[in-house]
Amino acid sequence: MLEAIAIHHGYENEPVFEGVSMSVMPGEVVAIIGPSGVGKSTLLRLLALFDEPNRGSIEYDSDAIWQVSEQQRLEYRRQIGMVFQEASLFDASVRRNAEYGLRVRQSWADRLRHELSSLVGHTNGTGDAIDALETVGLGEKADQDATSLSGGEAQRVAFARALAYDPEILLLDEPTSDLDPRNTAVIEEAVFEAKNRDIGVVIATHDMHQAERVADRVAVLLENDIIEIGPTEQIFENPTDERTRKFIEGELIY
Repeated sequence: MLEAIAIHHGYENEPVFEGVSMSVMPGEVVAIIGPSGVGKSTLLRLLALFDEPNRGSIEYDSDAIWQVSEQQRLEYRRQIGMVFQEASLFDASVRRNAEYGLRVRQSWADRLRHELSSLVGHTNGTGDAIDALETVGLGEKADQDATSLSGGEAQRVAFARALAYDPEILLLDEPTSDLDPRNTAVIEEAVFEAKNRDIGVVIATHDMHQAERVADRVAVLLENDIIEIGPTEQIFENPTDERTRKFIEGELIY
C-alpha cells in the first residue's frame, strides 16, 4: 500500500495541502478529481517521491519513506511508475522508448548482460516491453521511429514504458487530457489491464466521466485538502460533503 498521511506542503509560504491523507491498494484504481490548479499534479509528485512534503508522511507498506535510507528509498521509487500529461519520447524506436524504464531499473551487471545479449540478437526485457506495447495497441509499431507517432500514440508509448517494468504503483497525471476518444479508450483499457495485474493505480483527471468509468474510489481535492474520498458510486450519487456535490454539478466556480 502507498499512503499519504496528513500531508502539509506549499511553496514560498503559499499552502497547497493542509493535512491531505489518501491511500491506494494493490489492484485498486483511485481517481483524484478537482479543479485546475488545486494541486493534483503536486500530490502525484509527492506520491512518486519526486518531492518531500513539508510535514506529514508518505508510507510504503507502513515504512515512512523519507525516514529510511537513501538506498531503501530508491528501491521504493523503483516500484512506482508515473505517466505525465505530456509524453516525452527519445529520438529512437518505439521499442527502445518502451524499454527505457526496464534499462534504468536494472543493475550495472544486468545492463552489461543486456548489451551483450543485444549483440547476438537477444534483448533481455524486450518481451516485457513488447507485451506493454501490445497492451496499448502499438505492438506492430515497435520498430518505428517514435518521433513519427501522433500525440495520442506517443502518450500510449509513455504508458507502455511505465507498465513494462511491472511497477507495484502506477501514477497517471491527466493522461488523456489532450487525446481523442479512440486514444482515450485505449489508455483506459490499459488502466484496467494494470488493475488486473494487481497494480495500484492513481489517476488525476478533470474528466468526471472518466473517473466514473475507471475508478474504484474517488478522492475530491478542494480547498487545500481531500474533502472526501470513497467508493465511486457514493461520491457521484450520494456525497457526504455538500462541496463535493456542488463541484460535481458545476455549481462551484474556480
